[in-house]
Amino acid sequence: MAFDMSENTSPTQRQALVPDTAAGRRFDAVVAELFPEFSRSRLTEWIKTGAVLMDGEPARPRDPVRGGESVSLNAVLDTEVNARPEDIPLSVLYEDEHVYVIDKPAGLVVHPGAGNPTGTLVNALLFRDPEIAKVPRAGVVHRLDKDTSGIMMVARTVQAQTALVEQLSAREVHRQYLAVVVGALVAGGTVDAAIDRHPRDRLRMGVREDGKDAVTHYRLRERFRAHTALECRLETGRTHQIRVHMAHIKHAIVGDPLYGGSLKLPKGASDELVAQLRGFKRQALHAETLEFQHPITGETISNTAPVPADLLALTKALREDSKAFAERERDRW
Repeated sequence: MAFDMSENTSPTQRQALVPDTAAGRRFDAVVAELFPEFSRSRLTEWIKTGAVLMDGEPARPRDPVRGGESVSLNAVLDTEVNARPEDIPLSVLYEDEHVYVIDKPAGLVVHPGAGNPTGTLVNALLFRDPEIAKVPRAGVVHRLDKDTSGIMMVARTVQAQTALVEQLSAREVHRQYLAVVVGALVAGGTVDAAIDRHPRDRLRMGVREDGKDAVTHYRLRERFRAHTALECRLETGRTHQIRVHMAHIKHAIVGDPLYGGSLKLPKGASDELVAQLRGFKRQALHAETLEFQHPITGETISNTAPVPADLLALTKALREDSKAFAERERDRW
């Protein structure tokens, strides 16, 4: 039975001493180091509302510390997510009390929103772990597009989320994707091109000089006669990054409804390949491998999400078409 979690709260109490070496620094910066399990923005808000005291008295975020003060945190950790839990099956590749690693299927939206109020990954997470409602964004650390399949990490506590977000910001998380693109590439490379919202179409992103830095490394996995399977590694994590970057170098991802352009069929393509290309209605993009440091223990966590059936069928058809074409060319000579 679904239930609304919007009224759930949890008391949070902490005590700490300001080290003498922090003398002269801002109160909010010191508090962020004393209580690293909470984000700096959350702690700053608590300071402003009097939930964080210095020697039993309210203080402003910018107030300097002397060293040796007692800091007390007495706040209420409100529910951050008001979505309803739903019993939606999840493929969990790894879990402990701090982290989930999820294999998200294509078609599953990550966050509830306009047009998708239910049936999302967040609804599924709330059913599996009701306490995750107290974590911002239900613990989601990074997103995948609705029609991109594959691996995601989810934090089950605020402390774990803060640590994982810091790893992402420091570019310490290894994320590898499988992409099938239009065109037969001859070598791998790197796309270093800033990305931001498209100036006219708000549903799209685009390469823009005034955008946020974005870097994608790619290498050949398998070359077909008119397509290529690539391994793409994200150095940054911008919205639609691989999709935008591949389109930017004129090798759009097969099936991409936003950036792929019109369908391109190889000359003399087999009936099976034509059917696969016409029927592939999502971007041929799969988040395959994820490696990060556990936010609490520091151990390396590495998982791989198996390639889904639709992408396997597409690559199989491309492979067989390339083989048949090569045989026809040999017979000609």
